[in-house]
Amino acid sequence: MLHPLFDFLSFLLTPPYILLPCGFLFLCMGVEATFSGKIRTRFGSVIYRAKEPKEFWWSVAASYLGGVFLIACLLYKVYWH
Repeated sequence: MLHPLFDFLSFLLTPPYILLPCGFLFLCMGVEATFSGKIRTRFGSVIYRAKEPKEFWWSVAASYLGGVFLIACLLYKVYWH
């Protein structure tokens, strides 16, 4: 018998529920970028709030919106589909 934590993790990795950890990851990335002033983008580049504020805030907004969208998709698939 497996540990209950492994049962919970296998439950989160099933198709609709994988959206919750992914959405939470995006939200955490947005929060971390907001507080630290730097965000990592695709291909490993870094955008700093002090150097490029417009691009920085667009990237942070995309991170927040991505997390909210993934969690909203999960709620739609679980409760309204």
